[in-house]
Amino acid sequence: MDKTINTHPKGTAEGQALLIFGANGDLSKRKLLPAIFQLHIDGLLPEKFLVIGCGSYLKDEHTFRKDVELHMNIFAKQNVERYPEKFSSFIGMLYYKTVNNKQAEDFEELKKYAYEVTDRNSIPNNFIYYFSIPPFMYEKVGNHLVSCGLNSEKDGWKRIIVEKPFGYSLDSAEELDRKLHEGFQEHQIYRIDHYLGKETVQNIMVTRFANGFFEPVWNRSYVDRVEITAAEKIGVGDRGGYYESSGALRDMIQNHLLQVLAIVAMEPPAVFDSDSIRNETVKVLQALRPIKPEEVEKYVVRGQYSEGKRRGETIPAYRDEKDVVADSTTETFVALKLYVDNWRWSDVPFYIRSGKNLPVRVTEIVIHLKPAPLQLFKQRCATQQTNMIILRIHPDAGIAIDFGMKIPGAGYKVQNVNMDFHYSDLMQSKIPEAYERLLLDCMTGDSTLYARADAVHASWKFVDSILNTWNENAEIPLYLYPANTWGPKEADALFGDKRIKWQDQCDKFSCEI
Repeated sequence: MDKTINTHPKGTAEGQALLIFGANGDLSKRKLLPAIFQLHIDGLLPEKFLVIGCGSYLKDEHTFRKDVELHMNIFAKQNVERYPEKFSSFIGMLYYKTVNNKQAEDFEELKKYAYEVTDRNSIPNNFIYYFSIPPFMYEKVGNHLVSCGLNSEKDGWKRIIVEKPFGYSLDSAEELDRKLHEGFQEHQIYRIDHYLGKETVQNIMVTRFANGFFEPVWNRSYVDRVEITAAEKIGVGDRGGYYESSGALRDMIQNHLLQVLAIVAMEPPAVFDSDSIRNETVKVLQALRPIKPEEVEKYVVRGQYSEGKRRGETIPAYRDEKDVVADSTTETFVALKLYVDNWRWSDVPFYIRSGKNLPVRVTEIVIHLKPAPLQLFKQRCATQQTNMIILRIHPDAGIAIDFGMKIPGAGYKVQNVNMDFHYSDLMQSKIPEAYERLLLDCMTGDSTLYARADAVHASWKFVDSILNTWNENAEIPLYLYPANTWGPKEADALFGDKRIKWQDQCDKFSCEI
């Protein structure tokens, strides 16, 4: 069958095939396939679409479909039961090819199979390759795709999606980019960050740029400080081996939260398109003030959870977790103070913290505004008279504005109150999962919410200096904190003012206790 490149404009999901490498793994079972099914339910998949699972297990498409049915009845049970006809047609989209990622000849066979299946279904040779595999396999699989010509866009576009972390350091990220770019152009590479796929992260831009009462105060003239918190209630569990080579600074700060900071701090793009938006976020990351080796202890606090209690049950210390060495110095908590050296944010401190085995699971951004220049009611305030804009990403996603109001009664006694909005109020159904949005964006060629190479390199450059200082200076303390607490108390000292504490994350919105 003669096939030509579909010239549909970006934003239209044209006929294509999604090849998942690591199709038998947890990410595929728990996130990718349920997300694709949800897109099918919502009518957002291309009219002509199929999935080819690629894995090392010997099985045929019938066995693969049965396995997917089994796992979907666990991880997407409600949708399966609610939409039986949709589920049946979804299962019919699934195919499978046994592929050993280490053997080049298997990729030649994969190419034949992929072209045969798409021909049979009258689908153009537009392919997405999802690398749901360990990062150390990215280069090898990429090379095999190139060697058999599955990178060529002569007969249709080709895109690869790689999971973060992208590299282990700046040097390794640059090397991985160099290897991938030997066969793929930058427009073909999609570096997925599920944090950027969260609906509420995307709405930060809408909150700022679509409302005249936010953007005018979103700068150094009115903002006193910014807090970004990503707290996890669980420990490392069975991921101790991975976490030992990562730690919180790599796993959360470099991987996700610096990208979130970039969206919070970015300038308005000249045009609301992928390149313009990513240009502005890169500028923020490039403007991060480097933390010098002699400043690391002053501006960065690292911690590790020790044994604690939650609801009467003992939580083991990190060093007692599976595959963790007994004298590990891997941080499970990081708090840091940093600056964005540009005109908008000059001298405004940004505080970021993230940790495991904290009391609640929550991700939140708090914009603390400067107090009014003349505080007429200072002596009559029941609480501190400051204003806050709170952007809740998870859970109970929404926005709250905290401001002073007069308490009913005689006199002028003032108390801080809040007006809140919950994203769930806008829709009857659930807020879309991050993978749903990100997969659809790749299908339509929209890379806005994917990390670009220069953004990844800029974030690694900032983080590398901290990591290198820790590795070279064993005297920098690693503070222990009991599991189910808010990390080491030394994190409060970053504010430089004993009257200032981290914002109570459960004050304005509900939390996952």
